[in-house]
Amino acid sequence: MPPVSIRPVQPTDIAAITRIYAHAVRHGTASFELDPPDLNEMTRRLDALIAGDFSYLVAEAKGEILGYAYAGPYRARPAYRFTVEDSVYICPDAQRQGLGRLLLNRLIVESEARGYRQMVAVIGDSAQQASIALHTAQGFRMIGTFEAVGWKFGRWLDSVLMQRPLGQGATSEPS
Repeated sequence: MPPVSIRPVQPTDIAAITRIYAHAVRHGTASFELDPPDLNEMTRRLDALIAGDFSYLVAEAKGEILGYAYAGPYRARPAYRFTVEDSVYICPDAQRQGLGRLLLNRLIVESEARGYRQMVAVIGDSAQQASIALHTAQGFRMIGTFEAVGWKFGRWLDSVLMQRPLGQGATSEPS
């Protein structure tokens, strides 16, 4: 694989991000969406995360976007404001080459720098062993599994919950 750059998202990246996510929605169980959002919706989602000062990164090699990751709000209520949920998506041809690790590692660093104290992973489908292993390797611990909470591709899917502290975690008051 050529050298990979992990960098902040740019508006021009949204078409590639939309394609990567559309493939994940159509062919995978990482997302519980049934129909891929269009370019306008993906742009709206990106703009909302950027406006909220969340980290949004892309992995790029030779001018091609190979994957992306972002931190977003875990829940909307104010008490959750120091907790983020991560999302990582890699294009099919670039999977299992370490891009997820690079993206998640940088996302953790940037989320800590923004003052977040916890990162939560909500992994669609307990069969997503690669995603579970990625999160475990980055210091996440298993919290639990919601069994059979989604229906996609003619079968019930679980949601796996994982969590890791960021910075001082819960050892002190946030500032």
